[in-house]
Amino acid sequence: MAAIDIRAEIADLDRSLSSIESVVDPERKRAEIADLSEKVAAPDLWDDPDNAQKVTSRLSQLNSELDRVGSLRSRLDDLGVLVELAEEEADAGTLEEAHRELTSLRTEIDALEVRTLLSGEYDERDAVVTVRSEAGGVDAADFAEMLLRMYLRWSERHGYSAEVYDISYAEEAGIKSATFQVKAPFAYGTLSVEQGTHRLVRISPFDNQGRRQTSFAGVEVLPVTAEADHIDIPEAEIRVDVFRSSGPGGQSVNTTDSAVRLTHLPTGIVVSCQNEKSQLQNKVAAMKVLQSRLLEKARRDREAELNALKGDGGNSWGSQMRSYVLHPYQMVKDLRTEHEVGNPDAVFDGDIDGFIDAGIRWRKRSEIDAQA
Repeated sequence: MAAIDIRAEIADLDRSLSSIESVVDPERKRAEIADLSEKVAAPDLWDDPDNAQKVTSRLSQLNSELDRVGSLRSRLDDLGVLVELAEEEADAGTLEEAHRELTSLRTEIDALEVRTLLSGEYDERDAVVTVRSEAGGVDAADFAEMLLRMYLRWSERHGYSAEVYDISYAEEAGIKSATFQVKAPFAYGTLSVEQGTHRLVRISPFDNQGRRQTSFAGVEVLPVTAEADHIDIPEAEIRVDVFRSSGPGGQSVNTTDSAVRLTHLPTGIVVSCQNEKSQLQNKVAAMKVLQSRLLEKARRDREAELNALKGDGGNSWGSQMRSYVLHPYQMVKDLRTEHEVGNPDAVFDGDIDGFIDAGIRWRKRSEIDAQA
C-alpha cells in the first residue's frame, strides 16, 4: 500500500475515532472519575462493601475506557508521523510497518465503535443466557448443546467468566435447556443480538439412513438485575421445589436433594438451578435468574404498550435469525444482517464476533429507521 493510500486510511480512521470520542465524552468521564476517586479515598468506604464494590468497579471501568480511547488516539497520531518518515527516507520497511499498524488500528477502532453503539438501558450489565432445544427431536437437543458450547467458548476466548446455573439433559443426546451467566462489562448489550431462533441443517448423525435433518434451538438473553431495579417478589408468589440433580456431576451433586426449582405463580415463569452443591446456593442463583426474567418481562410489557400506541406489532423474539448449514454446503448466515462465513467449525468453536458486531450495527440502524 502506497503512502498516499495509507494517509487516506488514516484520515478515515481519524473521523471514526473522533465520532467515538464525541460519544465517549472524555471530559464528562474525567469529572466522574474525579468524583469517584474522592469516594474511594474515603476511610469509611468499605463500611458498605456492596457500595464499595460498585464504586471501585465503576472507577476501574471508566479509567479503562479513557485509557483505551487515549491509546488509540496516540497510536493514530504516531502512525501519521511514521508514514511521513517512510516517505522522507523512501523506506519500504518503515512503510510496511505503518501498514501493519494501520491494519491493527482499523480492527481495534472498529471494535470500539461497535461498543459505543451499546447505549440501551441495561446494555452495561452481565447477561443471563438460556439455550433451549426446539423442533427437531434429538437433533435439536444436540444442536442446543452445540450452541451452549459455542457461547461458553466465546466467553473463554474473551477471558470472560461464565457460570452455568442449570443444564437439563435430553434422554438420547444433547440438552433440553441450559442457563448460564456471562460476567463481563456490556455482556447483555453484546449478547442480546444473539436472541432468537437458530436453525441447523445437516446430515443427522442420529439417522441410520443418513438423511438430511433440519432442527431448531432458541436463545434467550436477559440482563442481570441490580439493586436499583427494585423487583419485589413476595414469598407467597413463589413455589419452591427441591429435587436431586440429574446428569453428570461430582461426588455430592447427585446424592442429595440440593437442586432447586422456583415457580413464580402469577406469571408461571419456572427457573431451576442445580449447579451448586448446597440447596441455599442453588436457591440464591435461581432467584437471580427469576428476577432477570421478571425484569425482562416488565421491559417487554412496556415495549408492547408503546408498540400498541404506535400501531406496531409485538416484539420479534423467537423469529429465525441465523442458519447453520453443514450439508450440502458449509455456511453460517445471519438472516437479518446477511453476514455469513463459510467455516461452521470455527463458529461453533466460539468465533462469533463478526455476527455479533454485524447484529449490533443492524439493531442500531433499525432503531434509527424506526425513529425517522
